[in-house]
Amino acid sequence: MCAFPGVENPGDSIMAAKPKLYYFDGRGRMEPIRWLLAAAGVEFEEEFLETSKDLEKLRNDGSLMFQQVPMVEIDGMKLVQCRAILNYIAAKYNLYGKDIKERALIDMYVEGVADLNEMYLFWSISPPNEQAAKMTQMKDKIANRYLPAFEKVLKSHGQDYLVGNRLSRADIHLVELLYLVEELDPSLLANFPLLKALKARISNLPTVKKFLQPGSPRKPPMDEKCLAKVKEIFQLK
Repeated sequence: MCAFPGVENPGDSIMAAKPKLYYFDGRGRMEPIRWLLAAAGVEFEEEFLETSKDLEKLRNDGSLMFQQVPMVEIDGMKLVQCRAILNYIAAKYNLYGKDIKERALIDMYVEGVADLNEMYLFWSISPPNEQAAKMTQMKDKIANRYLPAFEKVLKSHGQDYLVGNRLSRADIHLVELLYLVEELDPSLLANFPLLKALKARISNLPTVKKFLQPGSPRKPPMDEKCLAKVKEIFQLK
């Protein structure tokens, strides 16, 4: 059974194939997709790119509409573009609000999270001599722009979730970001009690709790070995 009502039970269609994710063995742009599927209680498979030849093979066989990953095989489709993938998963598993207004709010919050995620991604592959300055800038925006905005949302309505007092993709993506913020500097969350409470609440959902355990598909922070592989796969200098 699913961990919360209203979410499609993936077991309803026993013969349905599990979603299959194509990316390298690391976080990058696939990690929010992993989080969302896991939170919805959906088991998935992964095929990891190991070399640039693996990526070229996907391009040559027509699997990648725009010649890039992430790519997710789901419900007979080969979906690319992160927003399209995440929107489909959220809608399929009832994590996308009850009406168009709620969906607009969810989209707005998710885009704020995505801004910070992009900042982190570019920081992680930037030259070492630029990283300190970029980290200082990122921490400033985390502490003074993004976390206060999300704390204000929770304070404004006093509810347990960001939108409609029910779990949505916005909560899941934000909590994923809060874990990342903790990895960067735990003190950044010190002045945001409602965000810390949201993090604890979402982390205790059975599906998310399982995903946070060792041995799950959740990926660790990028290290030098993973970075070298990413640069080889995508032919980055």
